[in-house]
Amino acid sequence: MKKLLLLEDDPSFGYILSEYLQMQDFEVHWVKTGEEALLSIERSTFDLAILDIMLPTINGFEVAQLLKQKNKDLPFIFLSAKSLKIDKLKGFKMGAFDYVTKPIEEEVLVAKIQALLNQVYRQEKVINHFILGAYHFYPTQFKLVFNEEEIKLTARENDLLVLLCNHQNVLLSREKALRQIWGDQDEFSRKSMDVFISHLRKYLAKDPQLKIENVHGKGFIFKT
Repeated sequence: MKKLLLLEDDPSFGYILSEYLQMQDFEVHWVKTGEEALLSIERSTFDLAILDIMLPTINGFEVAQLLKQKNKDLPFIFLSAKSLKIDKLKGFKMGAFDYVTKPIEEEVLVAKIQALLNQVYRQEKVINHFILGAYHFYPTQFKLVFNEEEIKLTARENDLLVLLCNHQNVLLSREKALRQIWGDQDEFSRKSMDVFISHLRKYLAKDPQLKIENVHGKGFIFKT
């Protein structure tokens, strides 16, 4: 289940859209202000942000700018009544994947969201060879190579290392890793992930420039 951040200050429209998206098997976190949206980004992990532009304090453009500083990998789309060409161009120049004008067709919006998430997923999975310092990582072959030494990885180790590679030098939250690989966030899954992190640290120990660092209460940073 993909997790969406919905920023919409209209209580009626926000409620209806949130309910509709949940009916389409999305997990939706609905907030009504830019401040709430930025706080949510710090506390949780999302697969996509849907941002209204016309807000009472921090507008959607400002939220997007700050959002990119906090999590540059989070894709976002604008959802707004502002339909002028200049607004759309500004949105795309800021890095939005799409700009949807109100009134919306819910089915079209869901199709756009699904297409975007599929595109992001393909981009993450397309790489079949990572160069990590003195190591070569081949995720499709479940192996890590140091000089001529080959380390075979389990499926969980492989998936976790792929996720870390896709978040090099930025925070990978515990929540995202648990949700994407374990499908659960219970205590057993958390302890299991810590075990696999320790395995990967051991495998990568021959290159001192590679480090998987803990960020207390938040997750890990794979420094390369």
